[in-house]
Amino acid sequence: MSGVRVVDVRVHGRVQGVGFRWFVMRSARALGVSGWVRNSEHGDVEVRAMGDASRVDALLEALRRGPAHASVQSIEVDERSAGEAGAQPDFEIIP
Repeated sequence: MSGVRVVDVRVHGRVQGVGFRWFVMRSARALGVSGWVRNSEHGDVEVRAMGDASRVDALLEALRRGPAHASVQSIEVDERSAGEAGAQPDFEIIP
């Protein structure tokens, strides 16, 4: 087992209005990763992801690609401790 990994991610590029949040939610749920995704007021998408490290890594790779109509320029990843993350049983889109 790779251990638990918790990350906060900011995705830059053309990522709003292209189904990016739905793409993230479907990808995370398929991988068994919990957390949330939301649009930021600055035009980016913010993600908190937690789960098995290898599954979170796979989600990060998906975020770098994005869905077909998105154009990801870059992602910023901040590691968090499991204690900072709080309990999140599923993955959801939040306002």
